[in-house]
Amino acid sequence: MKPARFFVLQALLKVEEDAGYSNIVLDQTLSSHPLSPQDRRFAAALFYGVLERLLTLDAVLAPLSQKPLSKWDAPVRMACRMGAYQIYYMDSVPDAAAVNESVKLVRMAGKSRAAGFVNGVLRNLLRQKDSAPFPPAGKTALQTKAIRYSCPGWLIAFWEKAYGADVTGALLESLSCRPPVYVRVNTLRTTREALLQTLREQGMEAQPVSFLPNAIALQHTGAIAENRAFQQGLFHVQDLSSQLCCFFLGAKPHERIYDVCAAPGGKTFTIAQAMQGTGEVAAFDLYPGKVRLIQQGAQRLGLLNVHAAQRDAASPGEALPPADRVLCDAPCSGLGILRRKPEIRYKSKESIDSLPDLQYGILCKSASLVRPGGVLLYSTCTLNPAENGKNAVRFLEEHPAFCALPLSLPQGVERVLDEPENQLTLFPQGQTDGFFISMFQRKD
Repeated sequence: MKPARFFVLQALLKVEEDAGYSNIVLDQTLSSHPLSPQDRRFAAALFYGVLERLLTLDAVLAPLSQKPLSKWDAPVRMACRMGAYQIYYMDSVPDAAAVNESVKLVRMAGKSRAAGFVNGVLRNLLRQKDSAPFPPAGKTALQTKAIRYSCPGWLIAFWEKAYGADVTGALLESLSCRPPVYVRVNTLRTTREALLQTLREQGMEAQPVSFLPNAIALQHTGAIAENRAFQQGLFHVQDLSSQLCCFFLGAKPHERIYDVCAAPGGKTFTIAQAMQGTGEVAAFDLYPGKVRLIQQGAQRLGLLNVHAAQRDAASPGEALPPADRVLCDAPCSGLGILRRKPEIRYKSKESIDSLPDLQYGILCKSASLVRPGGVLLYSTCTLNPAENGKNAVRFLEEHPAFCALPLSLPQGVERVLDEPENQLTLFPQGQTDGFFISMFQRKD
């Protein structure tokens, strides 16, 4: 059987070549190969570590060859990145093993002729490990930050302009931290106290979250999908930012609620539970496969008041009856979830420039679904004012039938920015992912 490193190489190449989401690629790769729990943990740490430190690793590797990194064969380049990451960041791996296993790796990848090259590059790296400047000398302040935090210079400059140097500095420091797994108790089947006891008995480190009554933080989870309590529908995985989003939406029993961009369904499930299984939560998504995911999740959790269907939020077509509350969690650049999907940070600025107009169009379409006196919540998982606050302000300016609905923050949640009372920007240097929430109410 091939070692864990080989499957990590395959997964990293797939992310690089196909621009796939890291979490999906890794899950698919690991589920296809029998690995021990220890090897799975090692594979995940190495996989995410290389993605998180990609620019840093390239900066230390580039001077070690006269050939530009872009000209290296993709498996060779990735194997060297993996070796460099183990040398610099994985104390559990001896330096010699990091080199030797990387050489074996390129041979397994069908690049035997490059074995000597990989060996030479990584041994040269070892020789300069403690003496070479890090980041390399001769760089501008912005280039130095980009290498240190493995974050593109344009994105650092963008955040500094939007949020200031102090907030951006803390944001950059957070990027290399693995966030806890947060889950939401299925209150239709159990209580937080009972679930905490169950999870602890299963060997997890489980702690209640103080400012959200049914949230739990987990460590040492293993494969969540294989957990018995998960399979029994006692909880679902959901970051605190998304749980806060549902908290602000304020769903009540017997209401009609629309979640217009619902996949993978975490917010839908929390809303349905807040409604105590009554009323109707209509969860929509553009893609049939994602609709099925919502349906499967609702079935596992026993949420009979969830109805999932395919619908294009940008061009919805058929009219729907007005709803008491509408959640518009619009597609976004994802700049708030870089800790969970580190590959997003390597997007180009141009790739996100068209998003604000798309989001605003979806927000406007969603507004038409809100009854008089009803609530509209707009959210994203990004840190980009153009996708967030600017869209919220524009909406109020162009929709006089709506007014701003102030957010009442739970104790333990504080604002980082000075922003309107109906807006809240969350940052990943806290307990949450980076996230944006804004609330509106249709006038009677």
